[in-house]
Amino acid sequence: MISESRRRAFLGAMQITTWLPRTELPFAAPSRPELLHFFEPEAEPTPAIEPRSVPQPTRSEPEPVAPTPVASTSPAADAVRSVMPRVALPEPKKPAVKTRESQTVAAEQKAAPPRFALQLLRAGNVLLLVELPTGESFQSRDPAYILLKDLLRAARLPDKPQQVGDGEPIRWPLLHRSSLDQGAEAARDYVQGVVAAELEDMGCACLWLIGSPALRFAGEVDADACYRELTIEGLGVALTIPGLEQLMEQPGSKAQLWKAMRRSMPRWVIGLGESTSSVHE
Repeated sequence: MISESRRRAFLGAMQITTWLPRTELPFAAPSRPELLHFFEPEAEPTPAIEPRSVPQPTRSEPEPVAPTPVASTSPAADAVRSVMPRVALPEPKKPAVKTRESQTVAAEQKAAPPRFALQLLRAGNVLLLVELPTGESFQSRDPAYILLKDLLRAARLPDKPQQVGDGEPIRWPLLHRSSLDQGAEAARDYVQGVVAAELEDMGCACLWLIGSPALRFAGEVDADACYRELTIEGLGVALTIPGLEQLMEQPGSKAQLWKAMRRSMPRWVIGLGESTSSVHE
């Protein structure tokens, strides 16, 4: 059984605004009982149709057609026709050539939907939206998960993040071989809807966006916009972090991440901002 927040985001992505459950759902508002009864409309009696006599058409003799007079040709008329200029018939219009913008829009519509898998976790008062490198949930011995635990310890947060909701990753596309719009805009609305529903249930001091899909579909920024804070409408303040695989492949990026984390650490470490300001004084 999926959680209510995941269910609402799932229905929103499928463009379903009104729905009625077949059975009672846990933690959901009760449905109105009158909506569960369906009354078939009474069939109206069909009026009897009396057969009508169709009048038979009367045969009529065809009228004689007068022969059309043939225009007589003369040397004078031929001379006039040779002198008169010929009028060129207009050529049919050619279809307008598509502009580059229309071709770009058509190409985007035909493009395959984005594919990614994200995991929503919570560590203390910080909410984490992490890209799953393998597409599956983290295992305790995964190198990416071990690195994530190291980052949490460095940020003075619990190093055992808890799964949010039913624990299932956020996967896109939702449906395979579907006619629904599953492009980048629909994916962004779905991801932001899931995160916003979790924030409604339990807020957080800061949101970590780890990996390019998290940055693109939750923060609405490019993959290179890392190591800084963002203010996202409806989601609050977020810290942008590169993907875990990128951090493992590029050790030099850890120093930049540590500088960004030190700047944002007073948001989730209580009293750190006061002690820092007193030291500067």
